[in-house]
Amino acid sequence: MRAIGNFLWFILGGVLMGLAWWFFGLLAFITIVGIPWGKSCFVIGQMAFLPFGREAISRRELHQTDDIGTGTLGVVGNVIWFIFAGLWLALGHVCSALACFVTIIGIPFGIQHLKLAGIALAPIGKTIVTKEVAAAARAANAQAAIATTRNAA
Repeated sequence: MRAIGNFLWFILGGVLMGLAWWFFGLLAFITIVGIPWGKSCFVIGQMAFLPFGREAISRRELHQTDDIGTGTLGVVGNVIWFIFAGLWLALGHVCSALACFVTIIGIPFGIQHLKLAGIALAPIGKTIVTKEVAAAARAANAQAAIATTRNAA
């Protein structure tokens, strides 16, 4: 089902969305100051090409360590992104989702637009993985939290 969904998504506009995200990522890289946002545009573009079966999760959640994008600088970058681009991009995805929800066959595509809207709000510090990898990372984090709680008691 993922393959069919991704194929239909790709040919019905996903390729254009992904290329647009990558184009704006290149523009951000040209400014040098926009490199963190450009990297995030490439992450969102990756998901915009083939969103079915993929999920955006925090790199902290995936690797169980902090990096520059998951710390304080990432939060500052996400606030700047939200003000200047994230809110507007998310609104565009929500409007597209609402248009997709008008038909029954468009509901899965609307759900994917809502996923893209969520990552468009604050993309710095996130990465795209399969749903299985995301579930495994969450399970590993839960096991680590349980072990920490047991050791503290």
